[in-house]
Amino acid sequence: MIVIRSWIYLAAFLTWTLGLAVICLPSLSKSSWTLAAIRMWIRGVMVLARTIVGIDCRVLGKENLPSRSDGRVGACIIAAQHQSSFETYRLFMDLPHPIFILKRELIWIPFIGWYMTRAGLISIDRGAGATAMRKMLRAAQAALDNGHQVVVFPEGTRVLPGETRPYRPGIAALYAHCTAPVIPMALNSGYFWGKTRVLKLPGEIVFQFLPALPPGLDKDGVLAALRTRLDAAAGTLPKL
Repeated sequence: MIVIRSWIYLAAFLTWTLGLAVICLPSLSKSSWTLAAIRMWIRGVMVLARTIVGIDCRVLGKENLPSRSDGRVGACIIAAQHQSSFETYRLFMDLPHPIFILKRELIWIPFIGWYMTRAGLISIDRGAGATAMRKMLRAAQAALDNGHQVVVFPEGTRVLPGETRPYRPGIAALYAHCTAPVIPMALNSGYFWGKTRVLKLPGEIVFQFLPALPPGLDKDGVLAALRTRLDAAAGTLPKL
């Protein structure tokens, strides 16, 4: 039954995604409209996930996010674990205006790439070395200056629960050069959503925002503190 539900979900997801992407093409003319269209799409995806495959999402630790005078989440850098595609779009519902740092190849995806670019995605050419790093830092600081939340996946790719990959240097560079707190975010999406699999398992995906990293750390200190905090928090989240 889980397998059948997973395939039904996939068919519904693709239909909803393609249909809305076409209908909402006019929203690409204005970034605020694009963001509204993305959120509409995500709400639909969340309904499909909950009703077809029994997956819901809960967010913990929002008190650790900086707040503005109007009560909204302020500028910050979210250093998140990355286990599935789920977190790459769900965060648009949990943050006012997330700006994701992702590999350049994603902007080439028809429709989806157009919307991500219009929403402010910072695309990185991993083969460009120091040039790409400087471009990322400038774009990230500009987003922070506008009050946005910059989302980075320190391992640079999806990593299943129980596996580890070295953190890429980008997160340490963001910590050192950008004027915003770095908030670690643990999650457990890999148990239910998976890295690339069609099979979706019922359960509760949890995002947990942790306290900001302390100031004054060197590169090794940033990476060590981030690893320790994320691994410890992820170990307390629901599993299968």
